[in-house]
Amino acid sequence: MIDLHTHSTASDGTLTPSELVQYAFSKKISVLALTDHDTTAGIQEAASEAEKIKSSGSDFTFIPGVELNIEWPTGEFHLLGLGLKRISPELNSIIKMLEKERFNRNEKMALKLREAGVDITLEEVIGRFNTASVGRPHFAQFMVEKGIVKVKQLAFDKYFAKGRPCYVERSGADLSHACYAIKQSGGIPVQAHPLSMYVSWGKIKEALVSVKECGVEGLEAWHPGIRISEAERLESLAHELGMFTTAGSDYHGKVRSDRHIGFTAGKTQIKDRYYYEELLPHLNP
Repeated sequence: MIDLHTHSTASDGTLTPSELVQYAFSKKISVLALTDHDTTAGIQEAASEAEKIKSSGSDFTFIPGVELNIEWPTGEFHLLGLGLKRISPELNSIIKMLEKERFNRNEKMALKLREAGVDITLEEVIGRFNTASVGRPHFAQFMVEKGIVKVKQLAFDKYFAKGRPCYVERSGADLSHACYAIKQSGGIPVQAHPLSMYVSWGKIKEALVSVKECGVEGLEAWHPGIRISEAERLESLAHELGMFTTAGSDYHGKVRSDRHIGFTAGKTQIKDRYYYEELLPHLNP
C-alpha cells in the first residue's frame, strides 16, 4: 500500500511526524509521503523514524513533501511538492511568505471572532496545539473544547465558511514560481485534489492545460473527497495531457475521521504501487 498525501502536527494533523510514520507502517503502508501545509518542519523527524524502520530490514520508503497554497481565482488550489531532496532558497522564501500570510489571516479571524462575541485569542489557539501552522480547523476544535459549538462543522457553518462573519480570504503563492521552487528542491509539482478549483468539467481541460504550462507535472487524480468515477475521469484526462497521476488519503488523523491512511476515492485501498512508480522517473537526482 502507498499514500502520497498525509499531514502531521507540523501543520493540521493529530499525529506527530514520527507517530505518523509508525502508524503508516502498522497499517502496512510501504510508501509514505508527508505533505504538511506550507511547511517542511516535520520532514526531518519523519525521515529519521522511517530510517529506523528501514534499518530493521522492513520495506518502507519515505517521501519528503509539502503542500503549498496557491493563488487561484476560484475555489482553492493546493500544490504538492513530492520527493524534496533539499529546501531551496526559492521554496524557503515561499514557505516564509505563506507562514506570514497564515499568521495575518489568523489574527484577523481571531479579531472577527471577538467582534462576534466569541472570546478567543490567537495566542490561546497556538498554545493549545503547539504549532505555528494554525488554521481554521484548529480554531474550530478549540471552540468545541470551550463549549462554544458542539461539533467542528458548526464552527465552519456559523463562523468560518466563505460568506460567514469570521471568514478571511487567504493569499497564496504564484503557481509558476512554486513549481520552479519545488523543482529547485529536487522535487516534483503535483496538483492536489484538482476538483477543488471549482472549475466545471466543461472547462477543466482548458484549466489543466494552463496548470501544466506553469510547470505542474502530475495530478492527484485519486482523493477521498471525490467519487471513483470522477477519479477515473481525472486520471484519463491527466494522461491525455501527458501528466502522470498520484493517489492519496489526505490523512489528518482524528480531526478528519472520515479519511483513513492508505485509502482514497470511494474508500478504495491504494494497493497499486503504480501511482508511486509512475512518479519515480520524474524525480530529479
